[in-house]
Amino acid sequence: MVFADSLICRECSRTSELAPAYFCEWCFGPLEVRYDYEAIAGSVSREKIAQGPPTLWRYADLLPVEASSATDLGAGFTPMVKADRLAAALGLGEVWVKNDTLNPTNSFKDRPVTVALTKALDFGIKTVACASTGNLANAVAAHAARAGLDSYVFVPSDIEPSKIVATAALGTVVTVDGNYDDVNRLCVQLDDEYPWGIVNINLRPYYAEGSKTLAFETAEQLGWQLPDHVVVPVASGALLTKIAKGFEELVEVGLVDSAEVRISGAQAEGCSPVAVAFAEGNDDVRPQKPDTIAKSLAIGDPADGYYALREVRRTGGAVAAVNDEEIVDAIHLLARTEGILTEPAGGVTVATLAKLAREGQVTEEETVVIYITGHGLKAPEVIATGDPMPIPATVDGFKAQFETQE
Repeated sequence: MVFADSLICRECSRTSELAPAYFCEWCFGPLEVRYDYEAIAGSVSREKIAQGPPTLWRYADLLPVEASSATDLGAGFTPMVKADRLAAALGLGEVWVKNDTLNPTNSFKDRPVTVALTKALDFGIKTVACASTGNLANAVAAHAARAGLDSYVFVPSDIEPSKIVATAALGTVVTVDGNYDDVNRLCVQLDDEYPWGIVNINLRPYYAEGSKTLAFETAEQLGWQLPDHVVVPVASGALLTKIAKGFEELVEVGLVDSAEVRISGAQAEGCSPVAVAFAEGNDDVRPQKPDTIAKSLAIGDPADGYYALREVRRTGGAVAAVNDEEIVDAIHLLARTEGILTEPAGGVTVATLAKLAREGQVTEEETVVIYITGHGLKAPEVIATGDPMPIPATVDGFKAQFETQE
């Protein structure tokens, strides 16, 4: 059963019917899904969730689509790793890594996409599309293939080639001259021309709901306890806002007792409009022109930037930015302490955790969860540290190469 009953404007609170729409006709504010939480509370339970599939669809009562009709590649319920060696390296106490690199297309984007495409089928949509910095393109193309839908994914022309190799095998990739914001602007215009489901435009209210499942899994995998602090990478800002919404919903329907979680955001200095607004104490998130190796976070005009900033301040968190050198160092730190290989977005998150720890914004007494959202093999040119060391096929050859280094 679906407990979503309408769309509601975040600004004026007017409601409208569930439809492929993303802005309020009254005030042009963004729309999101509204639920009957009283009915959900009467249906959902920890026991029911535990009996569900080992995917995000175990939380179907809190999603805007019917699980039985899901376009499902197995997204969600990824590992939560207790990162003791990383914590020790950063001088922290209890740190957990939510490892979303193990989703079907190796990023968290499988979560919102499985929900968005399921809703697209509900609406009778035959073709789907997206504006992407890489990870979303792969997820949309894969899920569209699974659902038997045509797909067009639009990406900046300077995207890392490794990010779209798989995408090109799954659907149609269109490279656009310009950065992500130019690509997104084009997709908004195409929405007026074609009867497509553009997942991060006219399907955005449903698409964004998939990201809440990271909050649900965090609670369940911690024994239905919430952490003290989470650190979330910020691109559009939607991931952070939906994780915050997910924690609140868990309280609303009685699955946990309290949602007092501090939420912090992580950005790269080369694209840090939310971090700048936080540091300056502003409410306005001013657009920037991206210039960073963290291309999956390179959204200079984040659609949900204001709302992400509001959630950070409401919960007592912070937003920090780190430079490219710190990002690369953090990628290697996570790999060598916990065996998890992340793309630059994850490096941003780890480096931000380190920065917040140095500044006393994250303390040794807190239980902290960080979200690693994409696999390192999506950006091999960034994580490479040098060539392998060749030796002859002899013991003496090995000793000559390595014992002299000791």
